[in-house]
Amino acid sequence: MSPDDRPTLAVWKFASCDGCQLSLLDCEDELLALAGAVRIAHFTEMSRAAVAGPYDVSLVEGSITTPADAERIEEVRASSRRLVTIGACATAGGIQALRNAARGGAYADAVYAHPEYLSTLETSTPISAHVPVDFELQGCPIDRRQLLEVLTAELAGRRPVVAGHTVCQQCKGRGTVCLLVAGGTPCLGPVTRAGCGALCPSVGRGCFGCFGPAEGANTEALARRLVDDGLAPADAARLFATFYVGQPTFGDQAVRLGLPGVGRRGGRGEAPR
Repeated sequence: MSPDDRPTLAVWKFASCDGCQLSLLDCEDELLALAGAVRIAHFTEMSRAAVAGPYDVSLVEGSITTPADAERIEEVRASSRRLVTIGACATAGGIQALRNAARGGAYADAVYAHPEYLSTLETSTPISAHVPVDFELQGCPIDRRQLLEVLTAELAGRRPVVAGHTVCQQCKGRGTVCLLVAGGTPCLGPVTRAGCGALCPSVGRGCFGCFGPAEGANTEALARRLVDDGLAPADAARLFATFYVGQPTFGDQAVRLGLPGVGRRGGRGEAPR
């Protein structure tokens, strides 16, 4: 296969911290093999070189927070055969979706001396609220092994195999003592998607939910347990209102615990998994 016949890969950034793009760069040896199998046509984190579309696969990091973002994602979608969103920002609006609860620019007024110079949307929303998405890869940041699986699957034309079970199940599988049961430590492990290797519980810290809600997550039951164990409802709400506050499973639970309305996301709604 000549270099020009290889499938084309593009990586795009919207409102984000770049951590998910860095997860791709952290693949190191695997990235060299990937670069031999695909033509990296656009990836400003890695190179200034850019090739015009169309692209076989586009990876998108970041949420939509400005009118320019909303226009640009339409252009990315139109030029991409397959579009994969990566990370909490692109799949749920990210931690910046906390601003969705502050109507009328209240946060901007508190932070910026001249908020009138800002040109932003009222909310931070996931990519799927604006354009169709072919697959969502969760995490803050994403796991590089899962990313390689998704890329391999997309290029091979098959469905990616990504874990849907919980962090709690990972802990049980490797014999980690349950922090919630044994020590009363607030932990989102029972409702959070696996993918991080259950890193926080392995060092004695409760899960913070950085891979988003697992399939069928029963957040209501966990919230009752946290409050029954002595956690104030406001503190339990804050536990759910972090990386995935813009995702209804976590965001709506934060609202039920007393946090103002942050859980609803507009637009197209849930994207295909």
